[in-house]
Amino acid sequence: MKWFLGIVINAVLFMALAGFFQNSIYIEGIWAALGASFVLSVLNIFVKPILIILTLPVTVLSLGLFLFVINALTLLLTDNIMGSAFEIESFGMAFLVAVIMSIVNIIIQNQFTSRKIEKK
Repeated sequence: MKWFLGIVINAVLFMALAGFFQNSIYIEGIWAALGASFVLSVLNIFVKPILIILTLPVTVLSLGLFLFVINALTLLLTDNIMGSAFEIESFGMAFLVAVIMSIVNIIIQNQFTSRKIEKK
């Protein structure tokens, strides 16, 4: 259930960011956003750990900030897999989207975990 909720949240984020950055991000519709979110989650499960291991020295030297570059690369890979239904203009825009999505996901996760703690 948590995985499905993450896909829906990322799809909503994709739609919001495509509306905000209209000239840099294109999404055909809600189904393309859900598809891109699903592809991104699969890439995060299978490809991202390999990229993290391969770039571990750079990640350690940058104090973890290189993880944003890895997130941007997975977004660009999602763009290539989705074809014309999901487009990100450049690496810089993918990097900005990765940073925004990370911040929003952290905020949302903190809201859900703080509510669970309050209930106990």
